Amino acid sequence: MVSLNPPVCDFGTKAHDFNLPGTDGQNWTLEKCMGKKGLLVMFICNHCPFVKAIHSRLLRDTAELSKTLGINSVAISSNDVKEYPEDSFENMCLLAKELNFDFPYLLDESQDIAKKFGPICTPDFFGYNNRQELQYRGRLDASNKKTAPEDAKRDLFDAMKQISQTGHGPKQQIASIGCSIKWKKI
Repeated sequence: MVSLNPPVCDFGTKAHDFNLPGTDGQNWTLEKCMGKKGLLVMFICNHCPFVKAIHSRLLRDTAELSKTLGINSVAISSNDVKEYPEDSFENMCLLAKELNFDFPYLLDESQDIAKKFGPICTPDFFGYNNRQELQYRGRLDASNKKTAPEDAKRDLFDAMKQISQTGHGPKQQIASIGCSIKWKKI
């Protein structure tokens, strides 16, 4: 398993529309997911140790962003489920229920949405303002395969808070780190 870092934020890039099935039985679009102040699009999956290490913090931060800052969140899994059955839609449904996800968890089976957004790894975070302009492409916090110390700086939360208040993300951002997206063999 290779750990990868995504590129820095390409400020102002518009969010791509999507229409994907969620673990809650609904189909979700960009417009349906948007919050009053913005949207956090997260590319995650079930099997990645980098994602597993941040589950509790991800749930904490997405709940707080939604309840207090007007920023909604959506998670998308784009991995090849034939090669990585732990990332199957059925297993996504089980994980979302087990962890009580308070955001839509969507399957990008065709991988078309991942190709449009350009995630490099799981987790890979894209933070948009209320005009659907990219303002954050960085890490959640200092966690990697292991959860960071309890007092670790909340990079993603602080950036999304700034976006909710000003419409602009921080100029200095630290890239996320994680497992590569598992692309289908053609």
